[in-house]
Amino acid sequence: MPQQIAVVTGAGSGVGRAVAVELAAAGWRLVLAGRREAPLRETAGLCGAAAPDASAPDGPAAAVLPADVTDPAAVDALFAAAAGRFGRVDLLFNNAGTFGAPTPVDELDVAEWRAVVDLNLTGAFLCARAAFRQMKAQDPQGGRIINNGSISAHAPRPHSIAYTATKHAVTGLTKSLSLDGRPYRIACGQIDIGNAATDMTAQMSVGVRQADGRVAVEPTMDVADVARTVRHMAGLPLEANVQFATVMATAMPYIGRG
Repeated sequence: MPQQIAVVTGAGSGVGRAVAVELAAAGWRLVLAGRREAPLRETAGLCGAAAPDASAPDGPAAAVLPADVTDPAAVDALFAAAAGRFGRVDLLFNNAGTFGAPTPVDELDVAEWRAVVDLNLTGAFLCARAAFRQMKAQDPQGGRIINNGSISAHAPRPHSIAYTATKHAVTGLTKSLSLDGRPYRIACGQIDIGNAATDMTAQMSVGVRQADGRVAVEPTMDVADVARTVRHMAGLPLEANVQFATVMATAMPYIGRG
């Protein structure tokens, strides 16, 4: 089977790093994207250690290509460089995002709103657009896009209007990409993640605000369990697709009424 190539955004930490390492262990070649080069290089080292054959003659398991996904020119350059280096792109894990500071809606500054929208929604669109173009043009045609949604694509947390709005919008992005990709063998799915243990969710072990105003510690799960789910989604033939997957800490306060 030909070597498969994946672009992972937000690959310098958290879910992005875990997914990159898991894909490397499955034999994928990786393009690691994010704003900061140093964390991406740390991820690349982990990918190299996880790869089945770190001394493979066709190069290292992961290439580091820093990029700001909110910048259209930078995103286009990222995918041009990925295709130039590896010849094609088979997978985009569209992962880069931010929660933003928890803020009551009446106190949220427009600049803070725009920063979350720019990264979580416009950045996801720009990466999906660039991946779609490459997948449509390459031979053999096709590929897969997996968008990182959130439990917030279903239910909000208090004081999270920008994050919640963007994650609902990512669901629309996923559905539209799925429909528009059909003629070109481009599949698109979404993973909605709840309480994976990363730096972004560290506050959950101390206590986070609940819908009734209480502050409570919430259960978390190993981020590696998320990565294994993405690996399964990515490994399907293009004739099959996991449209939506929800992976969450079993006892987190989402199902039911707290």
